This record gives sequence, structure tokens and C-alpha cells, in this order.
Amino acid sequence: MSVPLLLFTYAVAAAAVAPLLSRGTWADRSPRVGIFVWQALSVTIIAGIVFAGAALAVPAMPFTSNLAEFLQACVMTLREQYSTPGGALVTTAGGITAVAVVARVGFCLIAELASAYRARKLQLQSLALLGRRDSSGQFLVVEHAEAAAYCLPGRHNEIVFTSAALGALDEDQRAAVLAHETAHLRGRHHLILAAANAIHRAFPRLPAFRIARTELTRLIEMDADDRAARSSSRLTVAAAVVRLAEAGSTPNVALGAGGTSALARVRRLAAPTAPLGALRVVLTVSAAAAMLVLPLTVAAAPAVSSAYAQTCPTGFPAST
Repeated sequence: MSVPLLLFTYAVAAAAVAPLLSRGTWADRSPRVGIFVWQALSVTIIAGIVFAGAALAVPAMPFTSNLAEFLQACVMTLREQYSTPGGALVTTAGGITAVAVVARVGFCLIAELASAYRARKLQLQSLALLGRRDSSGQFLVVEHAEAAAYCLPGRHNEIVFTSAALGALDEDQRAAVLAHETAHLRGRHHLILAAANAIHRAFPRLPAFRIARTELTRLIEMDADDRAARSSSRLTVAAAVVRLAEAGSTPNVALGAGGTSALARVRRLAAPTAPLGALRVVLTVSAAAAMLVLPLTVAAAPAVSSAYAQTCPTGFPAST
């Protein structure tokens, strides 16, 4: 099986794994491990397609330690590749595919980050006019009839509570929500969501990226819950989530303590399951890391084999 076909088949297989990977509660037990796995899966699918196209566009070059000979061999190989209409067509299609995928993902990522930046800037400008700093100096307070709390990541990280949220939460619950939002900011969760949104935006018809975005949105909230539970009891965090679950005033660019996953999070906090064991964490992280490097390894295999064949002796000198 050729390298391009192997890489493309791998990308398709990785995409097909997504629905199976979303089943069960393994990620809920260790959200940070789940976040890494879903990010690795998204990246490896894209990398498999890009490297498959690149392998079609750039044939394996003969290895030589002499630069002039290497360049001459490259020219001869490329001429041979383009010498037939079929070879030229395949090479061009591979190059266009690789460039198009990279350009599409890059454009959507830049657009996602720019759009979020503009929206956060407008939100912060509104908060400067409507909000007031809490006496502790840790967050802003906005007069609003709905109970909501959220953070606005960026150069000037801000945590916002509505006046209704302050009235609905007791002191311990308020501290738990503050820890939850601080966890979002410290974990750079907005960047994780921006990447997931960008990839889904680039390829909206691929279910794997839609599932990845949904899972990452859910898992970063669970991760923030777990971090908040380090300084507050899990039941306190759960009670605070319940109080904020019906909030509808959280801006789209913000990360809030309520949200659509609140019910599942409350159940998880109230009846926690044991985290994944050390062995399962190591195996899962290792598998995800292998997914990241596998496309590059397969794409580079022909060149490595060529270099090995040229530099390593095929036998040993006879003994005297």
C-alpha cells in the first residue's frame, strides 16, 4: 500500500473512531485527559489528509550526502513524476489538497480568533460603562435580572457576576464560581474552544469535528468544576451550578459556570466516580501522542528508509 493511500485511510479511520470515542464515561472521569485526546484526534485527522496530499505532490527523493547530487536527483525525480499526464494530475491534485486543507484551517482559525477578539472588546467596553468593581477587586458586577457568572479571557482577564447571581449565591457558592471561572482563564480554555470551532467551521460536514467540538465544550466545563472543587466541596460547586443553570445572558464569547451541560455536571459532582487510574491515563495519553506523530512518521518513512539504505552497510567485512 502506498504512503498516500495509507495516510488517507488512516485519516478516514480516525474520523470513524470519533462516535465510538464519545461513548462511555471515561472522559468524564478525567476531563483533562479527554481534552488532550479529542484535540489529538482532530489534529491527526487533518495531518493525515495533509501529509497524504503532500506525499502525492512530492515523491520520495533519493538520499545523498552531496548537495549538488541531491538537487540533481530531485530534479530528475520531479521530471519523471510529471512526465506522464496521469503523474502530473495526481501530483497536482495532491498538492492542491494539502495546500487547501492547511489554508482552510488556518483561515478559519484566524477568523475565529479575530471575531472572538472583537466581540470581547465590545463586551469589555460595555462593562466599563455598566459594570462596577466588586469591593474585593476580583470581579465586575453588572445589574441584571438573570443570575449569571462568566469570564472574558484576553489580555485583561475579567470575571463578571450579575447582581442577580450575587443575590442567588451564598458566600461559599460565590467562591466556588469564582474558582471555576479562574480555572477557565488559567487553563486557556477559550483557545481550546476557538480551535475546535475553527476546525468544525472549516469542515462542517464531517461528524468527527462536530463531535469533538461538543465533547471539548463539555469537558472544559468539567475540568473547571474539578479545579473549583479543590478549594470548595463538590456539593457546593454543584449547588452553584444549579443556581446558574438557567442563565441566558452569558455572552457567546464568554465562558460561564452555567450552560447546557449543567445537568450532567451536577450529577457528576453529586455522585463522583473515581478518576482514571494511573496506568489507564498513561496508556490513553501515550495513544493520543502516538496519533499525533503517526502521520508524520508514515510520511517520512520512505525518506528515512532511503537514507538508511545509503548510509548503513549491508554486511560486515569478513574476519581474518
